[in-house]
Amino acid sequence: MKAIKKLTIKLLFFSLIIAGIIFLLQEYIKVDWVHETMWMILSFFVLLTWLTGMFSHYLLELSKENSVNILLGAMAIRFLASIGFVAILLFIGTENLILFVVNFFAIYFFYLLFDIYTLISNLRPNSN
Repeated sequence: MKAIKKLTIKLLFFSLIIAGIIFLLQEYIKVDWVHETMWMILSFFVLLTWLTGMFSHYLLELSKENSVNILLGAMAIRFLASIGFVAILLFIGTENLILFVVNFFAIYFFYLLFDIYTLISNLRPNSN
């Protein structure tokens, strides 16, 4: 339970930093390379990262022997869900497709780095 609270707090802190950067870019700097669906993209990744993190922690509590399979499976689920999200928004008819895809994958890579960082920090104490 402690690991779940820790993950949730780290995820919220990281997401608030990303949201702050997006807000600054949209409201004060007013750059043209931030897509109007950026808040939907950010919400999607916060929810997806939290759900896959909780699912991974639950499965890791059940079976430590399959940790590599569980973590790779969570990354595969995240990747497939991301492709599905992009496909749905492109099917609906999102404008400025190139900007949308570039913004989406920029946020995707930030959350991928977050996952790698939290994974490495969780593995470090167990590497004895």
